[in-house]
Amino acid sequence: MAINLELPKKLQAVVEKGHQGAAEMLRPISRKYDLAEHAYPVELDTLANLFEGLQEAKTISFAGADAFGGRNDEGKKTNVNGANMSALLNALEVSWGDVALLLSIPFQGLGNAAISSVANKEQLERFGKVWASMAITEPSFGSDSAAVSTTATLDGDEYVINGEKIFVTAGSRATHIVVWATVDKSLGRAAIKSFVVPREHPGVTVERLEHKLGIKASDTAVIRFENARIPKENLLGDPEVKVDKGFAGAMETFDNTRPIVAAMAVGVARAALEELRVILTEAGIEISYDKPAHAQSAPAAEFLRMEADWESGYLLTVRSAWQADNKIPNSKEASMGKAKAARVASDITLKAVEMAGTAGYSEQTLLEKWARDSKILDIFEGTQQIQQLVVARRLLGLSSAQLK
Repeated sequence: MAINLELPKKLQAVVEKGHQGAAEMLRPISRKYDLAEHAYPVELDTLANLFEGLQEAKTISFAGADAFGGRNDEGKKTNVNGANMSALLNALEVSWGDVALLLSIPFQGLGNAAISSVANKEQLERFGKVWASMAITEPSFGSDSAAVSTTATLDGDEYVINGEKIFVTAGSRATHIVVWATVDKSLGRAAIKSFVVPREHPGVTVERLEHKLGIKASDTAVIRFENARIPKENLLGDPEVKVDKGFAGAMETFDNTRPIVAAMAVGVARAALEELRVILTEAGIEISYDKPAHAQSAPAAEFLRMEADWESGYLLTVRSAWQADNKIPNSKEASMGKAKAARVASDITLKAVEMAGTAGYSEQTLLEKWARDSKILDIFEGTQQIQQLVVARRLLGLSSAQLK
């Protein structure tokens, strides 16, 4: 049976609007906010209002919105290209404009994706319209999310949160923070839950903002929680600790967020490929699809290799989002897409700098910026090594305790 890879009309609208916003609003200010680290890009408020208006009109679905679906003539449910696919394509196009600015757009944070993944109906009504960052990493660990030491102790009708989180994207700008904390250290991974905490809340302190290699337009904060009391209803999802299920419940969040990060990598890699092609063409280098790579110049052959690599990352990424929208377990595919797309982005952006020569290494173009920005996509939401571990565990049917 043939596979139709064309996007439905509703998703084509997502692509068009996302690309238009990236081209007209983000690219023109990309260098400005790369040089002005920690300055808030006020232009993003316009883009956020545009996205919100489109979403409320039910014409386009973004992160956190209900998936839209369809039924065939017999009334049976058909493939659903909904919230995950829509958010992914939007992230891809906007990242073509600027990854750091995407991470700074109000109401489009990774915490929002976490809320839409785990929250129940009542919580979606309360938190569906907030701007949420996600706080997982701590000073004592990075990719090992099971090592969370921040605590959430139930005291009457409130949880009391204590701990420190680092590298919180949009941590000083978002109105709320999705905090990962353990409700009982003695119960291990199964006791790790996520909580929605208002940023301007007693006991919550933004300690500092990090200075970084890339994504400089995005604020990355260190946040301390000291006896921060929140209603027990702010625990996302099921409050019961199910030891038999282990860490799987908490990790389900990544099945939705990793495809989004992979889409960011696909977007910035495509931007670099397009810019490099212009530079090569102006230098008189012909890139042909009618001749094998070995029969062309070295730059053309290298470009074709990178383009093919990009295509594989794109297809893996799209597949993982399609599975999520159709309620098909996608943990393995989400990690495959994230691992492949992130590695492709680093490879393509760095190679583009090299092949473009002085134009690539200088600030004459955005190539050197994209190379700096792309590296974080191979680190946050799980490093390359973590993704390979997840894929291996799923393929072999082994638990995290059996394969470390």
